[in-house]
Amino acid sequence: MKPILRGSLCAGALLAAAALAGATTLEEIEDVQADRAEAGRQSQNRIDDIVKETDSLETEYKRVLKELEGLKVFNTLMQRQIDRQESDIGKLNQAIDEVEATGRQMLPLMVRMIESLDMFVEADSPFLLDERRSRVGELYELMEREDVTVAEKFRKVLEAYQIENDYGRTIEAYKASVDHEGGTLEVDVLRIGRVSLVYQTADLSATRMWDHDSRSWVDLDGSYRNQVRQGLRVARKQVAPDLLLLPVAAPEAG
Repeated sequence: MKPILRGSLCAGALLAAAALAGATTLEEIEDVQADRAEAGRQSQNRIDDIVKETDSLETEYKRVLKELEGLKVFNTLMQRQIDRQESDIGKLNQAIDEVEATGRQMLPLMVRMIESLDMFVEADSPFLLDERRSRVGELYELMEREDVTVAEKFRKVLEAYQIENDYGRTIEAYKASVDHEGGTLEVDVLRIGRVSLVYQTADLSATRMWDHDSRSWVDLDGSYRNQVRQGLRVARKQVAPDLLLLPVAAPEAG
């Protein structure tokens, strides 16, 4: 019986050793699996990062492409604008050259217009002479100024012509000093267009009319005294307009 017991003990020891050896191998396997799992997780993380980075780069690429397309459209429009502006610049330069040429032609014309206006004022009835002569003198001075454009000079000349033209269809009364027999009289002047120019002294002692033929003032008879006085009141808007009987110069041949 004793030999059988020893054999049993040896077999148990072998089983225990085998069990111990098996346990060690399982742990190693679990560790290897754990390492593999960790390595796989890290690899997956790297893959996920690469995918995210790739998606981000793709999104940025698409955005850059879209922006590039927009810039191409913008550059095309800008080029068209530049081409149009260059064309406009060329037209403006041509217009400037034409204006300069026109300006050189306009100045002599305006000078002749002022000279004609000057002669007209001197040949016309002598109303508001100081004002009208001063206006003509200012035009002569204006032609010599370099800081005034040709257009502004021409506007001033036309304005002076318009003022002279307006005198022919307005009625006006004003005080003035006139020469008479070596002396000076303070009188009230009545101008009705350019058809009648008369004056009257304040005491009504003299009523005279400008005579174009003699280029002088001539006496009017007493029948015109009240009419001239009434005309002065109408011109000053002191009374309502009314029919006036005043001497009118005979029309001249054209």
